[in-house]
Amino acid sequence: MKKELKVIPCHIGIIMDGNGRWAQKRKLPRVFGHREGLKAVRKAVKAAKKFKIKYLTLYSFSTENWKRPKEEVNFLFKLMETRLRKEGDSLNRNNVKVEFTGRKEGLPKKLIEIMDYVRDITKNNTGLNLIFAINYGGRQEILDAIEKIVKKKKIKKVDEETFRKFLYLPDVPDVDLIIRTAGEKRISNFLIWQSVYSEFYFTDVLWPDFDEEDFYKALVSYQKRKRKFGGLIK
Repeated sequence: MKKELKVIPCHIGIIMDGNGRWAQKRKLPRVFGHREGLKAVRKAVKAAKKFKIKYLTLYSFSTENWKRPKEEVNFLFKLMETRLRKEGDSLNRNNVKVEFTGRKEGLPKKLIEIMDYVRDITKNNTGLNLIFAINYGGRQEILDAIEKIVKKKKIKKVDEETFRKFLYLPDVPDVDLIIRTAGEKRISNFLIWQSVYSEFYFTDVLWPDFDEEDFYKALVSYQKRKRKFGGLIK
């Protein structure tokens, strides 16, 4: 019998790591791992809906991922385009609101078009807010925000509330729980501004093997956390 979950994080971010290692362990090309990773994305979305998570952000392609071989990068973009084209209407029927965070510059035109289409058809949905971080970097987001503020010459004072308005998705709440798969224990430039008080859950499970049970284990771990937000626990 599963333990009752009394505290549910509003916003979960997942650093989906281990696709390449999953393939290499099976002596397969890395692209096979990326294909299998998509199945884990579906499972994570299903689990997020089941456990009534309001926001789920998936780290899909970082600004550092451009350093990978060109063939792999092109494959990833084509895979994203194909799956968004196939899954967009299904996500819409399931009342999922899809959003994207990151820079469009450099992304293939067809990928941008399907991203815009899926965002548009799901914009009025009221269920899970599913956010794909594509060509995203936390440092770059902060630099872009600073650049926008500098251009707004009328702004005389910048506090946290003002700064937040210039982030890519200013209305999305800070991330409560960050899950990272494949045994690595670092943030890798993911949601730097939004993760100042995040809890972290690290698992050795490779992303293609990550399923609802693993999602549940992360939520069980979250139950044990005492979140102080810089204050004291009474």
